[in-house]
Amino acid sequence: MTEVTIIGGGVAGMCVARVLSDRGASVRVIERGAGVGAHMCSWWAGGMLAPYCEGESAEEPVVRLGQEAAGWWDAATGAVTREGSLVISAARDQSDLKRFARRTNNFTDVSGKEIDALEPDLGGRFSKGLFFKDEAHLAPRTALAALREGLCADGVSFEQREADPKTEAAKGLTVDCRGFAAHDALKDLRGVKGEMLVLRCPDVTLTRPIRLLHPRIPLYVVPRGDGVFMLGATMIESSGSAFVTARSLLELLSAAYALNPAFGEAEVLEIGVDSRPAFPDNLPRIRRDGNLIRANGLFRHGFLLAPAVARMVGELIFDGTEPEVMDAVAA
Repeated sequence: MTEVTIIGGGVAGMCVARVLSDRGASVRVIERGAGVGAHMCSWWAGGMLAPYCEGESAEEPVVRLGQEAAGWWDAATGAVTREGSLVISAARDQSDLKRFARRTNNFTDVSGKEIDALEPDLGGRFSKGLFFKDEAHLAPRTALAALREGLCADGVSFEQREADPKTEAAKGLTVDCRGFAAHDALKDLRGVKGEMLVLRCPDVTLTRPIRLLHPRIPLYVVPRGDGVFMLGATMIESSGSAFVTARSLLELLSAAYALNPAFGEAEVLEIGVDSRPAFPDNLPRIRRDGNLIRANGLFRHGFLLAPAVARMVGELIFDGTEPEVMDAVAA
């Protein structure tokens, strides 16, 4: 039986563990934090499985590989909601909506009446939009907990401690999935700061993720159920991850208020910050040096691209297939 050690118990590490376990490997995961929690970058994710929308700013592989995500997460956790994504803009920002449409595909143009039928609580505020019916979303924390529970049930072991990838690789096959923590070894890895809010607003009901286009701060709102919503937007080129900036907080709340004034009375349940690992082109990388494989650089596409990257790691180990996202730089 193939034995594999995975370092990093976040979304990348657990997806790799799921794929390798399913292919018959004996897997142990070494993680720095205890279980699923706020220490994980993926804890603060939006959970949008929206490959077509991502085509507005992402490279082609993100759109193509991301189409694997919804089916994978549904099979692994059953936590996927398939209600599509809705992209809208204020009347003064219609040029942004047109630009978004030019850069994406697999959507339907929707009128104000059709927007109100999809999301009645948008209240006739928007006259045009784009509906991506084949997209989906999930609640990251629920999905991560379900993924971990399934791994434990299938015999994957978890150890909480610090681990050096090269030391572990000297003992056997090791996959480093530490995210930005691996920047000491991956010199071209940078941190992209993300800031987000969790709000409770019982007066608003949304069925699907909403993207509100704005020249300065395009907002996304993802429903979590029971009147709870995740709001996010900013991507700041910084590895700092301690605090949300005042400007970002104000702009996020202002954009939410523009979406529906009821958000002005929302309770702020959580304010989160993370540092997402990214390479210069914002595409993931798999690198190998003997027994050490490094899988990293998911950028802001953790839940969207982790299944495809995990599949490629499995094909590399079991089939000897060189991954599409493998490069020549040693691990």
